[in-house]
Amino acid sequence: MIEILDYAFMQRALLAALLVGVAAPAVGIYLVQRHQAIMGDGIGHIALTGVALGFLLSTNAVWTAVLVSAAGAVAIELVRWYGKARGDIALALLFYGGMAGGVMIINLAPGGSTADLLTAMFGSVTTVAAEDVTAVVLLSCAVLAVCLGLRRQLFAVCQDEEFARVTGLPVRLLNLLLAVTAAVTVTVAMRVVGLLLVSALMVIPVAAAQQVTRGFAVTLGLSVTLGTLVAVSGTVVSFYADVPPGATIVLLAIAVFAALAALTPLVTRRRAVRAAGDEAPAGLLSREPAGG
Repeated sequence: MIEILDYAFMQRALLAALLVGVAAPAVGIYLVQRHQAIMGDGIGHIALTGVALGFLLSTNAVWTAVLVSAAGAVAIELVRWYGKARGDIALALLFYGGMAGGVMIINLAPGGSTADLLTAMFGSVTTVAAEDVTAVVLLSCAVLAVCLGLRRQLFAVCQDEEFARVTGLPVRLLNLLLAVTAAVTVTVAMRVVGLLLVSALMVIPVAAAQQVTRGFAVTLGLSVTLGTLVAVSGTVVSFYADVPPGATIVLLAIAVFAALAALTPLVTRRRAVRAAGDEAPAGLLSREPAGG
């Protein structure tokens, strides 16, 4: 298995997979908390326009995708604040407009075609270039700095916006920051998982961890561990089995979710037995006669 490291493109792919596996669940836990699990999917649609712009301008598609998806994420937040009853229609226009814009722009690019978008949509380990690794490292560090450095504030906002506002937190600024961070994460994962599948890596490890953990910190730690495990393992499997990496990673994540779902009743029963054992002495004492 060690021979996989003899290939420079696999070294880059594994490093990118490692960073994506850490960053995606770190952002996803906040989106799940806010019941916005599919936000990453919507941003992925918008990012296609940024990818196409990269081809049109003959520049690194990761950076153009970051700019366009960040603008789209801000627009999503503005729609959420002001859209009210028609907000869902506005979001649909953004999502489908992003995809249509990508298809249109890529055909305007010199030598471009819709086939060039398939790599961005579904991921490919062979396309992770040296400049992509630099972008992934920088953007992943920025994502983790926000998600870990502001974890208390972001958790408070995601848990209860009104309470967070009363305590003096800049709720709207934090919401915008989280949305932009999610957009950056989507583009970070573009080369490995693909824009249309990255939302799964942001959500499934978190959902899996929530089944067997209690508390935000423990859930975050397990989510990142599972995300890293499936991202790296899926990349390795895709190399040896010659299968798409994005699909492999997502299917592994679903398998982990199913396995933990099967273990959940056992964990719950064990907790109940432990809780009953802790309460037994107090219960026995309460039944003793008052006079001793």
